[in-house]
Amino acid sequence: MIIELQNNISTQDKEAILNKIESLSYAFTEVITQTGHYVVGKNGIELDKAQFDTLGGIKHLHYGLSNYKLVSRQWKTQATKIQLNNNSIIQDGGFSIIAGPCAIESEDQIETIIKHLADNNITMMRGGIFKPRTSPYSFQGLGLEGLKQLHNVASSKGIGIISEVMDISQIEEMYDYVSAFQIGARNSQNYNLLKALGKTNKPILLKRGISSTLDELLNSAEHIYSSGNEQIILCERGIRTYENAYRNTFDLNAVPVLKEKTHLPIIVDPSHGIGISRHIESMALAGVMAGADGILLEVHENPAQALSDGQQSIDFKTAESLYRKLSATYDLRSSFEA
Repeated sequence: MIIELQNNISTQDKEAILNKIESLSYAFTEVITQTGHYVVGKNGIELDKAQFDTLGGIKHLHYGLSNYKLVSRQWKTQATKIQLNNNSIIQDGGFSIIAGPCAIESEDQIETIIKHLADNNITMMRGGIFKPRTSPYSFQGLGLEGLKQLHNVASSKGIGIISEVMDISQIEEMYDYVSAFQIGARNSQNYNLLKALGKTNKPILLKRGISSTLDELLNSAEHIYSSGNEQIILCERGIRTYENAYRNTFDLNAVPVLKEKTHLPIIVDPSHGIGISRHIESMALAGVMAGADGILLEVHENPAQALSDGQQSIDFKTAESLYRKLSATYDLRSSFEA
């Protein structure tokens, strides 16, 4: 159950509601987000609506909800819109492109990729600063100084940055330099990190875990939301199955199913999803037609020389062609939906 409180609720009314719930031995969590104030029940049972009819300060009572209550469409039917920066919005009924290299490698590369994005009217970039690599001997990223350099150049062109945060200790030092924090697949069930990000007011791009079910992904989002941050973007990036002909199994089934389950926006990452650069275009276009609200692409000026994930990155020429095709495909999808 969710008790949605009125925005201007008095202290007296709120105390009366909380005292009533406690008297019924019903465990609850109080959640205050940027746009709402809620009391979320923890128990599996539901309370009788009549027990609250005489209490003031209640906007709505929501019943019959799943474990992931706040991110569910069962209580919030209107899709959530996420403002990433002055030029970028992720929302249902729109389509956004986020592009950039897997990892930021040098100051020269920063200048090169920002120019490419600006020339193609891309207003959000991805770029890893702290890189979680399977091998300890692989390139681990440029760290905070690299992020500062990237921010200086990107902000001068009106381009926002999405970069992966790997540890609670990195949140504060990254905060002023990113438009959104990314939670990578390996950290999608790092609940301490999720809750810490829930206490910020930055958008969070939450990637699906390597072997996570959709319910597990949504419960991870619930950890963020219930900690106070409702600005969450879900990302389908492929899951690990028994197939080894490609990096991951790109689960496009997830897009329409998640659209039914949650009010949060959904984007797709075909670069990680298939992991083979020559097939990224077809899977990216398929992601548009599946109903995604945006796409995350790995783009590198010279993939053959990339320090991270070059095999799943596309070069600038290929990317420019794909941007045009993505726009045309979105227009086609919109015509079907009209």
